Amino acid sequence: MRLATFNLLHGRSLTDGLVDPDRLTAAVHALDADILALQEVDRDQSRSGHHDLTTLAAHALDAPEHRFAAAVVGTPGEHFRPLRHDDDGHGEPCYGIGLISRHPVRSWHVTRLNPAPVRSPIYAPGPGGGLILLRDEPRVVLAAVLDTPHGPLTVAATHLSFVPGWNAHQLRRVVRALRALPAPRILLGDLNLPAGPARLLTGWQPLARHPTYPATAPRVQLDHILADPHDRHRLPPVTATATPRSTISDHRPLIVDLG
Repeated sequence: MRLATFNLLHGRSLTDGLVDPDRLTAAVHALDADILALQEVDRDQSRSGHHDLTTLAAHALDAPEHRFAAAVVGTPGEHFRPLRHDDDGHGEPCYGIGLISRHPVRSWHVTRLNPAPVRSPIYAPGPGGGLILLRDEPRVVLAAVLDTPHGPLTVAATHLSFVPGWNAHQLRRVVRALRALPAPRILLGDLNLPAGPARLLTGWQPLARHPTYPATAPRVQLDHILADPHDRHRLPPVTATATPRSTISDHRPLIVDLG
């Protein structure tokens, strides 16, 4: 069973600044993941050709189960608003996360996280980028209880705040929410935290330790696959890990093979 997490940067390439759906499809297909968590995902955004990127990625993996969870309606860095309810934003551009599975899903669960109350500087990559002061946006956790060959498994995708301290607060809340779902449990995503703090804050076991950011010459691990130690023995052991190069994004994907 292959797990992967990938911050897509809405499918944009840093070489030409373009979002090409065929290039995104090829990049996701190359991961060959059975369970894939996606961050910085667009749906109906003009910058990404009004595509549903989660659906494109699911088709690339021939995965029957997938769901997009919007964090905001609108475009971060421009104009956006929080969702008023889980079904808000249909017919409008949305931005959030996705979770894709080749295994059947028993149930889906969404947890919403409040944004940081202060603006914070962040580096925007690519042409015209640089250090900008951004207002944080709401975040979301998307979890699924799966039927796998190894038994039931809870997997969750998230993308936490870039604001130091606030992401730690959010991560603690994520763990509390996931503990209400069946074990074993695995959290995948861009936590905007290095590996050491991510492990200390959760008590969960990192299944891979590799730098993932920036993609050209990774220096820090912001993207993680963490396993709750409770009932961890019911999962097969880690047999391989990787952070392959990709043709899109400013992050590298993180891959973990189990069994």
